[in-house]
Amino acid sequence: MAQDSSAASSRESYRGGEGTRRWRWQQSTWGEAGAEFLGTFVLIMFGDAVVATCVAGLSQSGRAGLAFGTSDWILISFGWGLAVTFGVYVAGGVSGAHLNPAVTLAQALRRGFPWKKVPTYVVAQVFGAFVAAAVVYFNYRFAIGSFEHVEKITRGSSDSIGTYSIFATFPAEYFDSWFGPFMDQVIGTALLVACIFAVIDEYNAPTKANMAPFIIGLIVVAIGISFGVNAGYAINPARDLGPRLFAWAQGWGKIAMPGDYGNVNTYFWIPIVGPLVGGAIGAYVYDLLIRGVLIARGVKPDPEMTEEAQTTIEED
Repeated sequence: MAQDSSAASSRESYRGGEGTRRWRWQQSTWGEAGAEFLGTFVLIMFGDAVVATCVAGLSQSGRAGLAFGTSDWILISFGWGLAVTFGVYVAGGVSGAHLNPAVTLAQALRRGFPWKKVPTYVVAQVFGAFVAAAVVYFNYRFAIGSFEHVEKITRGSSDSIGTYSIFATFPAEYFDSWFGPFMDQVIGTALLVACIFAVIDEYNAPTKANMAPFIIGLIVVAIGISFGVNAGYAINPARDLGPRLFAWAQGWGKIAMPGDYGNVNTYFWIPIVGPLVGGAIGAYVYDLLIRGVLIARGVKPDPEMTEEAQTTIEED
């Protein structure tokens, strides 16, 4: 009997039950920050890696030619969508899986997310993106180096924008000022946040928790296919800034920071400010035209979604 009790206790400990040690930080905002770090890390690991595969990995491994084409863009779009899906699955139960400062800001503006947590979430997201970019570079450094050698690319020059784009975004050549890429980021992120709000809105026939990450990933695929070419659809300040800082430290220089591309210079702020503005607009528009209408008509919230929302935004 004692052996049975011991075995049961051992199994409970192994499965993460009562035998698992609980650290104080896990019960605070730092636990949520850890989830945001890991969720964003997973997002960037898959996202940057699929770009590395298309830009350098396939050609240098002998599995494809050098030309970057339409099929690569489709692969990248679906790769980023799946990256978001798995990032949200990883972090969702702890932090709500914002993984994006624009989403965090929108949640604070319109969903009661505590403002005091916003800086912690944002720092965790940017740091997770930075570390993930470093790991992707470590894994693909030989392919990137081989591609640069074959193409006679000097890292940090204008010729290196292609390899730099593994990590962060840049504007299309047809832009001649900041306004076009900025508005592209505003529009793309407004769509992202409005659609996310629709998916998780307890008043609006919400997707249940186990399917929401998949649907959110499809939203990112749709934005990538439809709005990606103008400026690389960062639609996430952490997704761009963290890897951009890593690329700068790794030798891409002014191409990364401050982001000088000839047609548009000092670009780095656009994938930061544009998504923040767009996310806020998307949240307000969705609430005005959809959520507010549902509430005005007396629609009752889904009790399951209401309970989940309370567990993710409750104050310490």
